[in-house]
Amino acid sequence: MLTVSGGDGIRRTNQESHHHVIVVANRAPYCHQRSDDGRIAVKQTASGLVTALQPLLAAYQGTWVAHGSGSADRLVVDDRDGVAVAVARGAGTYRLRYVWLPEEEHRGHYYGFANEGLWPLCHTVGVQPVFRQDDFQKYQNVNARFAAAAAEESPTAAPIVLVQDYHFALAPRAVRNRLPASTIATFWHIPWPSPRVFVACAWAR
Repeated sequence: MLTVSGGDGIRRTNQESHHHVIVVANRAPYCHQRSDDGRIAVKQTASGLVTALQPLLAAYQGTWVAHGSGSADRLVVDDRDGVAVAVARGAGTYRLRYVWLPEEEHRGHYYGFANEGLWPLCHTVGVQPVFRQDDFQKYQNVNARFAAAAAEESPTAAPIVLVQDYHFALAPRAVRNRLPASTIATFWHIPWPSPRVFVACAWAR
């Protein structure tokens, strides 16, 4: 039995609530690519995250919010930038909502602040982290856009939102501002740094 604590502090069991489950992650579980012959091929992402969370989303008919990076992703979405995903026969469906990012914005957010800054800082492996003001601005913008997409996708004021990884360190608070009654869990797939290490980031606060 899953017991969760919502933004209102009330503990509920999964039998007592019918929350919508939303996953916020950089990588999509599926991408759509245009092949050489012009056809659109659907490819599943090789990811433990997909394996672990996809059945949960299907069971709750939830939503996965992710970066739309496939060459044909825009060609398959509805007017709200989403597509229905059928996990397996009889196993349920969920919605995949794409967020479109200009290449420069994606580069500053993902490759810049997240991977050149936060990743080496958190691993403390002797690689000097690189922090740029412009990258951090893009990081803030992208986090806000993903949080907005998650809020738009929720049919209830109190969804369960699972925010994945250091690419979205600012998204939980942004989701909370939009959905005060939501239950938010965040998970980083890298080591969590101590405060004395993290202060090396100019925007540690």
